[in-house]
Amino acid sequence: MEYTFLDFLTLIGSVGLFLYGMKVMSEGLQKVAGDRLRNILAVMTKNRFSGMFTGILITALIQSSSASTVMVVSFVNAGLMTLGQSMAVIMGANVGTTVTAWIISIFGFKVNITLFALPLIGIGTPLLFSGSSTRKSWGEFLIGFSFLFMGLDYLNHSVPDLKSNPEIFEFLTSYTQLGFISILIFCAVGAIVTMIVQASSATLAISLIMCSKGWITFDIAAALILGSNIGTTITPLLASISANVSAKRAAMGHLLFNVLGSVWTLILYYPFIRFIVWICTSLGVGNPNDLMAFVSANEQTNPSLINALNNGGTLNTPDFAQQKAHFEAMQFSVSFGLSMFHTVFNVINVTIMIWFTGLYEKIVTHLVRVKDKNEEEFQLKFISRGMLSASELNLPQAHQEIAVYAERVQRMFGMVKDLLHEKEGSEAYMKLYNRIEKYEQICDRMELEIAGFLNLVVGGRLSFDGKMRVNGMLSIVTEIESIGDCCYNLARTLQRKQDSHIVFNDEIVGNIDAMFRLNSEALANMVALLSSNEPPMSEIMISYNKECEINNFRNQLRKSNIENINNKHYEYQAGIYYMDMISECERLGDYVVNVVDAIKQQEVRHAS
Repeated sequence: MEYTFLDFLTLIGSVGLFLYGMKVMSEGLQKVAGDRLRNILAVMTKNRFSGMFTGILITALIQSSSASTVMVVSFVNAGLMTLGQSMAVIMGANVGTTVTAWIISIFGFKVNITLFALPLIGIGTPLLFSGSSTRKSWGEFLIGFSFLFMGLDYLNHSVPDLKSNPEIFEFLTSYTQLGFISILIFCAVGAIVTMIVQASSATLAISLIMCSKGWITFDIAAALILGSNIGTTITPLLASISANVSAKRAAMGHLLFNVLGSVWTLILYYPFIRFIVWICTSLGVGNPNDLMAFVSANEQTNPSLINALNNGGTLNTPDFAQQKAHFEAMQFSVSFGLSMFHTVFNVINVTIMIWFTGLYEKIVTHLVRVKDKNEEEFQLKFISRGMLSASELNLPQAHQEIAVYAERVQRMFGMVKDLLHEKEGSEAYMKLYNRIEKYEQICDRMELEIAGFLNLVVGGRLSFDGKMRVNGMLSIVTEIESIGDCCYNLARTLQRKQDSHIVFNDEIVGNIDAMFRLNSEALANMVALLSSNEPPMSEIMISYNKECEINNFRNQLRKSNIENINNKHYEYQAGIYYMDMISECERLGDYVVNVVDAIKQQEVRHAS
């Protein structure tokens, strides 16, 4: 079976399509679903048990634990599901995938969800050209969803066709007589094969074929399936490559859950196999080990019989029909036994592990740490929707969240200051610019989340003073988001300057640094005011004075810029980008004062 360089590129392209679909679907979810989908998921995953049953249901419906866990990872990445909720759903997905095992072993087919991929693109594409932003977002979601499954399908077809060529594994029969070491070898093979073909169902099919041909015993075939439970975690791990820290933790939780489950099964492996055999014989299905014994007994004495039974041939013997029926019954006992092994293993695993979801969450949080302490993932720290019936009690939480929001924007401005002095085109420059882009997305999400929460609070029983406080908070949130936009616009101006091959001289850089210092002082004062429960009026006046300094300095720089261009101190295009940045800094100062105005009005009302 020849595997060319073109096949390798096709494999890489399949991974790329899969990851791109994941990204587009996640972004579409963020835009279109927001509160509605979060509320649905919150109900479905209200506690660990409802989350587990949600995972079972979703996986049983789409018949792919890889697909369902990838969806969970995308939900976590979009901020629609917490890490704790995802752990319970992932555990349930492992039980749900056993439905697929039963269908394959009994009926020998599987629903192919990729058949719906192109029709979904057909539905999603017109929505992209709609005037409604909601419909556009739905179009993005549908197309991303389709690309994701098309990528999975291409992955399935761009790897060597191991399922249809089980002879590749015939050499492994020489490793079946090593006792428990054979179990470990075949468990590793099952994991590797599943990682390659991206489907545990394919490993199940290979196990059935090898066991029915008498190449391996039932306990060895079960080891292959046990390994497939580890191998199937590769798909969500791939999906988390371009995702945020929470999504990476969800994928790591899936890996940890399956590995730990496999470890305890290996420790009790032979008693567990005897338990599965006992279940099969008690149900009248037969002993799964009988097939291997039958093949071994006839392999030397009657090889033509074994060849005919394995390849669908016939023999002109009076008892061939009876032997064929007996052989098919033993094959069914093997497929039934392997499906039973898969099911009982996952059910026991989930029954034990579901009680330790909190511990899993702590472990994966420890394992997958934030590389940079300033690296952000979208997650509100103080707001909780569990106390909406007591709306007045939610206002301090919202106040704290707004202070955190302001600190994030302040951190974002610090990155812009650093970007000005980074070497253009360097890896550090691009990494910092990408972080600023990420922060801008976080700012947009935080505005929507906090504003949505405050609107829900207003729907409760609030006092008049409480409603006025909420109005002020809504105004503050809007202005902070505008400050984030200013930071991003400053970074984009620096990027456009780089693309135009324009260089700022030392005079321009020095003046921008001076303006940045004024902005930093204004932002620091704003954050201090928001973090204080009762800010003194003297601190509020500092912000107004700082705004006057920013305006005066902007006017001074604007006037000197014209003279410098005329005197050829720097080229005209450099002056344009220079003034764009100064104007943006002045605009940022205006938004800071607007926040301070809102704080001042709240303090005046509170004092009266």
